[in-house]
Amino acid sequence: MSLLLTAAVIGGAIWAWNRLGQPGRRPKPGTPGASALARAQQLRTPLVRLATALGIQTQAARLADRYEAGGRGEQEVAGLLAELVGEGWRFLWDRRLPSGSTNIDGLGLSPRGHVYVLDPKKMSARWPVSVDGGRLWHGSKDVTGRLEGLQKGARAVRSLLSVQPVPVAIVVGRLDDDREYRLHGVRIIAADRACAALRRIDAERLPRQRPHNFLDIAARLLPPYTER
Repeated sequence: MSLLLTAAVIGGAIWAWNRLGQPGRRPKPGTPGASALARAQQLRTPLVRLATALGIQTQAARLADRYEAGGRGEQEVAGLLAELVGEGWRFLWDRRLPSGSTNIDGLGLSPRGHVYVLDPKKMSARWPVSVDGGRLWHGSKDVTGRLEGLQKGARAVRSLLSVQPVPVAIVVGRLDDDREYRLHGVRIIAADRACAALRRIDAERLPRQRPHNFLDIAARLLPPYTER
């Protein structure tokens, strides 16, 4: 390696450390999208960011982009659902399940005592999301597997809190013909109509009495998700 090239490499490394090596503030645990955004930040090491700045595509950068998009989608949905907070709904965000290293994106409690496990799904609006033949489709791609985490989370909440939660996938994207769907026990609704859809789903069920500290109990049993 020539002296000039060596100096350039060393200079680039120093620049990367000084300019890219200082991570931004990590999102506060227990806030919408916190763990996804933290993971994106973790994946974007100084070298990965340097490669991106130089126009070099890396697997880590692509994965970080997906995590960040998911985290931003969770933040967007939480912002939309803030309307329900004024009506007495309460939410917990980004909570760790008691076993394994997985989480649920959101847990909702309605004023009528119903519990919802919420899973925002950021999907490109370029292709519609639909249900056909017992499968979930994003355009022509079968994405049924993306409901598995939500179903697992609902089962964990049912066991942990002795409730029958409603699993709800909230699509940040485009549902085919602006429809709502049900698939394998999961309600699939559009983010821009999430408040109206949740009110309607809630009204379909008989009211349930919950202890006044139910959400405090849930918060203790489902702590904020943080990296181990």
